[in-house]
Amino acid sequence: MKGVLFDLDGIVTDTATYHFSAWSQLVKDEFGLTLPENIEERTKGVSREDSLKIILDELNISVDEERFHYLANKKNQFYIESLEQLTDKDILPGIQELIINLRQKGVKIALASASHNGPFILEKIGLLDSFDTIVDPGKVTKGKPCPEIFEVASAQLGLAPKDCVGVEDSIAGVEAINSSGSCSVGVGDETLSQAFKRVESTKELTVTLLQEAWNNFVKEKV
Repeated sequence: MKGVLFDLDGIVTDTATYHFSAWSQLVKDEFGLTLPENIEERTKGVSREDSLKIILDELNISVDEERFHYLANKKNQFYIESLEQLTDKDILPGIQELIINLRQKGVKIALASASHNGPFILEKIGLLDSFDTIVDPGKVTKGKPCPEIFEVASAQLGLAPKDCVGVEDSIAGVEAINSSGSCSVGVGDETLSQAFKRVESTKELTVTLLQEAWNNFVKEKV
């Protein structure tokens, strides 16, 4: 294992609720509607633009391109405003220690998140300097479950996907890692059964666990 590719929301820090609140506020302000709760899971790990498409389809609303970009930008404004309260106390359990231990062992670290606000969030929680590289989702042509963002992440580290472990909490993210050729570690319930290794909580993520998962992953590929 030479590299670890981290998703952001639900893995490094839990900003998923902020996303849903921002989308809910947008839908209420712009359309006078209430956003169904099932949207939160369906948009987890998905880009802002793809999330908006899911929401508009769910609500049976059609908009032109200009209006679409307006809505996406307004949601992002709501979201960024909510992130001002983030601190290092919002780092999920076990993640800070995991990152410190990975760096001590010389394992490279990348952020592979659909969030355009990744650098801002990492800075707010004090982890920006801990990552060797951050993928710019704006330069990724296809979002998760397409493997591109994880392929780019490993390439930016100067590594092959097979030498990396990807850590995700969404079905789309796990599928993307698997398709990229990296070893997938899912954090969450049984819906992530396609992950090569699954744990219930970030508290269980350790260098040893990731290394053992990768070792077994390599053995299966031989």
